[in-house]
Amino acid sequence: MDKSAVAIRILVVDDDAVACEFLQEVLHIAGYEVDYFTSAKEALNNGLEGYDLLLSDIRMPEMDGLEFLRQVHKTRPELPVVLMTAFGSLETTMEALREGAWDYISKPFSPEQIREMVRKVLDVRKLRQLRRRGEGEMRQEPQFIGSSAVMVDFYKQIARVADSPASVLISGESGTGKELTAHFLHQLSARREKPFLAVNCGAIPETLLESELFGFERGAFTGADHAHPGLLETAQAGTVFLDEITEMSSSLQGKLLRFMQSGELRRLGGHDTKHVATRMVAAANRDIEKEVDAGRFRSDLLFRFVVHLHTPPLRGHKEDIPQLIESLLLKWGYANVRISDEALGFFMAYKWPGNVRELENVLRQTLLLSPFALILPENLPEKLRPVSAAEQPLLSPLEKAERQQILEIMESTAWNQSRAAQLLGIDRKTLRSRIIRYNLTGK
Repeated sequence: MDKSAVAIRILVVDDDAVACEFLQEVLHIAGYEVDYFTSAKEALNNGLEGYDLLLSDIRMPEMDGLEFLRQVHKTRPELPVVLMTAFGSLETTMEALREGAWDYISKPFSPEQIREMVRKVLDVRKLRQLRRRGEGEMRQEPQFIGSSAVMVDFYKQIARVADSPASVLISGESGTGKELTAHFLHQLSARREKPFLAVNCGAIPETLLESELFGFERGAFTGADHAHPGLLETAQAGTVFLDEITEMSSSLQGKLLRFMQSGELRRLGGHDTKHVATRMVAAANRDIEKEVDAGRFRSDLLFRFVVHLHTPPLRGHKEDIPQLIESLLLKWGYANVRISDEALGFFMAYKWPGNVRELENVLRQTLLLSPFALILPENLPEKLRPVSAAEQPLLSPLEKAERQQILEIMESTAWNQSRAAQLLGIDRKTLRSRIIRYNLTGK
């Protein structure tokens, strides 16, 4: 008997009393405490508190397993539920997983199969509990920061597609948060309790990438002394994120296309196919349309990605820079450090080709170079120094008039930005962005 499992309580719900008694005996041998009911309604009426796992049949009178699952999630959303049925079908499987079942097993099954299923589910449950205990640390993970119109619109796009099963392709420059976007798509969906697995297609050799994605059977190649499930299988009902998908070879693109079309995969060296309800999210640093035109990326695979999202470059929402800097200073433990208006102006004027990732690196370097609690222009890296007048954009007549008006107001208030913003009828953030755009400096 597994003494470590003594405290684990399992509830079995099946209208077949013989099946309930069989499961009770099989799982009791493994060291679990098992109760059972022959009616879903009876189980709900008696309460679900204190149980660590629920095994439920699907085909039952009065209330079937799927409706039972929905009712269970209203009071015990964290309770792992495994559904059992003698009438297995892909449609039933998909619906069970969409409703939040942790796994699905077809009858008849052997005692070892059900014990292995229970062990697997309880192991995953334990990992999730450990993850929740580390929530404080998880909050330190990178987050999207910014309240500009550009970022708010981007947040809305993520929210609209997050709970859809549709595959998503994320494009954007390096450092704009493509993997973070994929994480948010997963966390805001009904799949949030299922795995999120990421792989960089450009960092793994083609042969290894194929086995990493699709898995392999024992003996599939030299050194394959055991079967190994791939990421697509391991992330069942969750999300797989393929970063730098344009680096994937043409032959592997074809295999990925077949998987996305059918939802079926076959491990390397295997003969059996498996149905997998894994959501595909991918990211591309390169212009994927140009990659298609050049024959390096399959157009039919591109079309399998239903939704396309584009992460905004930092230069397109520079008004978020002050908020980004403040957030990073707090995150890194520099709450007492301030940045002077002049130094902030240089941050605002820079074009940020490396986007938010570059801003983080520059700010870290600046903190090391600054001996005081106030960051001054002389503490900034060389590349953040102001651009020359020749590099300033040409202004329209209307912009020239606005520039002159702001300059006159700023001079009349001795460059007091708060007072000038009041006189101009705009907020201080908008005024600051105009000062940067028009390269205005006080004497």
